[in-house]
Amino acid sequence: MKYSKIEWTEATWNPSTGCNKVSAGCKNCYAETMAKRLKAMGAPGYENGFEFTLMPERLEMPLKIKKPTKFFVNSMSDLFHEQMPFDFLDRVFEVIAQTPWHSYQILTKREAILRDYCSTHDLPDNVWLGVSVESAKVKKRIDVLRAISAGIRFLSVEPLIADVGALDLSGIHWVIVGGESGPKARPMHPEWALNVQRQCEEQGVAFFFKQWGAWGEDGVKRSKKANGRIFLGREWNEEPATVGMK
Repeated sequence: MKYSKIEWTEATWNPSTGCNKVSAGCKNCYAETMAKRLKAMGAPGYENGFEFTLMPERLEMPLKIKKPTKFFVNSMSDLFHEQMPFDFLDRVFEVIAQTPWHSYQILTKREAILRDYCSTHDLPDNVWLGVSVESAKVKKRIDVLRAISAGIRFLSVEPLIADVGALDLSGIHWVIVGGESGPKARPMHPEWALNVQRQCEEQGVAFFFKQWGAWGEDGVKRSKKANGRIFLGREWNEEPATVGMK
């Protein structure tokens, strides 16, 4: 099953939509642009545009899919948004626990709320839990993630807008790297991506190169599709093993 165009997942599930900017990686948010477009088209669920909105009617969607699927949870929001009630989060994780044949990839920039919720809740084993690390300024998110028990812990180093420097990847199973796309995209310098790849290799962490984005390896701006996904002469589609991790 492949319903999503996002290279590292198979489908998306959005029990809430809408968000707001919390760090530099949010500057040119693709989800905000898409939400405004969907609102203009009259798409169900986007009547409020990019304002944070709960979607309880979507909660049971994964229960209806019997084929094992990797879901990116809240591609159009942040599951740990400030306006997300913890009792609604409980309902989301109840569905996840009820569907152990699926894997759920959850990514957040709100590590403080993630830490608060997980201090009183255990996550189901089929959760892949991640944080965004677009620059060295937000590396503290990794320390919060490392302290939480999850089936897989991963980093989304996307959009990579600055060198992240040295990374302690202990307890991290997967790293995704990608450049920014869109008309206002900031370039990703090849040496920044190479720095991450080398550290993944040295520390035994799976590395996934998602895209160059709007700026190619040669520093030329062109379409995302034209720039492609080739990095160091190949596509990097490594994924973490799923056995014996906690």
